Amino acid sequence: MSDLLIDRLRSALGDNAVVDDADVLDSHRSDHATFCRAGVPRVLVRPSTTAEVSSVLKIATEFGVPVVTQGARTGLSGAANATDGCLLLSTARMNRILEISAEDQVAVVQPGVVNAELSRAVLEQGLFYPPDPSSWEMSTIGGNIATNAGGLCCVKYGVTSDFVRGLEVVLASGEIVRTGRRAAKGVAGYDLTRLIVGSEGTLGVVTEATLTLRPAPEAALTAAATFLSIEDGIAAAAAVMASGLRPSLLEFLDGPTARAIQDYRDMGLPANVGSLLIAQSDRGPRAAEDVARIAAICTAHGAVEVAEASDAEESRMLLEARRLVNPALEPLGITLIDDVSVPRSKLVALLRGIAEIGTKYDVLICCPGHVGDGNMHPTVVFGRDDPAAEARALEAFGAVMELGLALGGTITGEHGIGTLKARWLEDELGPVSLELHRRVKQAFDPAGLLNPGKVLL
Repeated sequence: MSDLLIDRLRSALGDNAVVDDADVLDSHRSDHATFCRAGVPRVLVRPSTTAEVSSVLKIATEFGVPVVTQGARTGLSGAANATDGCLLLSTARMNRILEISAEDQVAVVQPGVVNAELSRAVLEQGLFYPPDPSSWEMSTIGGNIATNAGGLCCVKYGVTSDFVRGLEVVLASGEIVRTGRRAAKGVAGYDLTRLIVGSEGTLGVVTEATLTLRPAPEAALTAAATFLSIEDGIAAAAAVMASGLRPSLLEFLDGPTARAIQDYRDMGLPANVGSLLIAQSDRGPRAAEDVARIAAICTAHGAVEVAEASDAEESRMLLEARRLVNPALEPLGITLIDDVSVPRSKLVALLRGIAEIGTKYDVLICCPGHVGDGNMHPTVVFGRDDPAAEARALEAFGAVMELGLALGGTITGEHGIGTLKARWLEDELGPVSLELHRRVKQAFDPAGLLNPGKVLL
């Protein structure tokens, strides 16, 4: 039987851009989040231009069909998950770098450009795009914008929103709006660009972004320090940040995470490791001096071993422990990754509280994270095919978020709300702010068709 919606979409985009094959739709139902329900989509469209996106949204609005925009689906909050009967709008084919300007230090890109590909392209011109989420070899700029993604370099350079100057956005009505500007400065009107960054596809579909670039940094060097306690590692990190140094990376692994990595691959870590601190400086000729100062600070705060890289290859080896976190935890069971961020002064209280939560609910909680900016990733690990353990893990997950809020923090530092954390959003925002969020959503998307059920319940 003919489907009028699909017929209209094929007429507007062509047969190749419209997919209703059940197996393909099933493979696009969800992102990488655990325990987030994914519905059954009605159709998948793959537009290549802003005009095609506009046509899709006009048709969806005419038929009253919800639209879920997807990039590479590497997210961890369920924001890209399908809802029943929805239209999936993939930006994968909108993958062109439209311009790189060394004079203005900007890049103009479509949303389907992969983060790492943009980074390599601008580096060829002596420029640097700092946001670098762990999934940067797969995640797209559009997805990074949707969640306001961060990464390892946030401690020095900031998150995605700090590098977005302007956007082209298609509203639910199909209208096209440009926000922000190419100029380095501009304060006219409300900052709609910052409003859309991090909105997780609930306000519009980003079809083009003008991004700020920086001069490429000098060669980076790394130091790694091992401590016998969490407290010593956190104290050393705080001292590094208070020293006047601005490391380009400052990462923390708690004891359970470090031991899981050591079990996975011999990194020479002691059996009684309490925490591991990894720091990096990208100040070229001054990097060695910075690394030496960081090493001295770590030693003064109880480090039992400090390794300093003398070249890029040694730096890469020292960073390997951080990059092995996910592979090392996977053999231990199912992982449920949290994403709380607290003031640095509250990090010890957060880590102690997480350990208590793990004991209370009888689950393993490992806690790597971006300690330089207080954004930690408590990861609840539990056995497969164990419903009781799964139930305890979910309770522990919620308890960690409540702890983060109690310490003056946030339920997400870079992964977003999606469906995974929507029920805790009012706890953080309060009822007045939440109502303002709903009014903003109503202004942009009166029929509530854009990514319904995400962020706002």
